[in-house]
Amino acid sequence: MLPAVGTPPLCEGIKEQLVAYSVVSKKSGTNYYLHTREVTLRGGRQQRIYYFAKKEGDGALDALPDGYVVSENPRTGLPLLKKG
Repeated sequence: MLPAVGTPPLCEGIKEQLVAYSVVSKKSGTNYYLHTREVTLRGGRQQRIYYFAKKEGDGALDALPDGYVVSENPRTGLPLLKKG
């Protein structure tokens, strides 16, 4: 016989884990994770910046923003985010 009321759902306690968008450098083979942050410019205006980091941290994104593409600096092997 199945228990009636008060049984927690099977998925309770499982947290959804997002996977950050990552790029592998063709030159070094290093993984870089895409992040975003809101910064305040000197004039007081707020602007969103995007950057790549070797470690996943606060502000990590799970997908590329619309209208952006990833390229790589041929000299350094660091990933760049460009509008395009």
